[in-house]
Amino acid sequence: MIAPPRTALPGLTAKLVNTGLVEVPMGTTLRRIIFDIGGGIPKKKAFKAVQTGGPSGGCIPEQFLDLPVDFDELSKVGSIMGSGGMIVMDQDTCMVDVARYFVDFLKDESCGQCNPCREGLKNMLDILTDICQGRGREGDIELLEELGMMMQKFSLCGLGTSAPNPVLSSLKYFREEFLAHIVNKRCPAAVCRDLVVYRIIKEKCTGCQRCVQVCPTGAITGPRSEVHNLDESKCIKCRSCYEICRFDAIAGDAIIIES
Repeated sequence: MIAPPRTALPGLTAKLVNTGLVEVPMGTTLRRIIFDIGGGIPKKKAFKAVQTGGPSGGCIPEQFLDLPVDFDELSKVGSIMGSGGMIVMDQDTCMVDVARYFVDFLKDESCGQCNPCREGLKNMLDILTDICQGRGREGDIELLEELGMMMQKFSLCGLGTSAPNPVLSSLKYFREEFLAHIVNKRCPAAVCRDLVVYRIIKEKCTGCQRCVQVCPTGAITGPRSEVHNLDESKCIKCRSCYEICRFDAIAGDAIIIES
């Protein structure tokens, strides 16, 4: 009797037109899953990365979109099959912040039994938080890599050995973003609140008031059909205005932080 073909059940989430649970033959490429089935990235924004396998999965860049989804192929690029989840990220995603987010989640999931996992995740989170807040230092990247390899080698369970994946893969494929945060004190994606200030581009603002309606602090004001104003002293950098603007009239500029 011929065995039925194996299938995968990726759960598509985040920056996609179509999200949800799908069933595809094992070996289907990431490109087909994300663009043909998932419908691609909304608002014509550029694809940046996809994390596979849940919080312990690696972040896979555009160059591997034609990679077939199976256990061995994902492992080769620093990710895992894991839970089957796929979190798709676009050009507005900060990979340093992504790494910090998942390490923060995994730290709370750790049972704390072994030192490599418990202390490794704690120290990774401290370093990544400092980088996101403009306090990154020379040598932080190398220290993150050393911590990650130590956890992979000496942790007692699968959580500890796979937990460094989001960090190590992001460092491997998006190293320039970490360097921008550390050396230039700049978040290229304008995500890290301590490294960005938002402003209205007057030439692009149509006065549609969408940003006025979503601003939780009243930082943006102005009558309809006229150029709006943004009061930096009231802005909490929630990105609501940036996300909702249809005319690219909100810009996130780097804050210059003295080292």
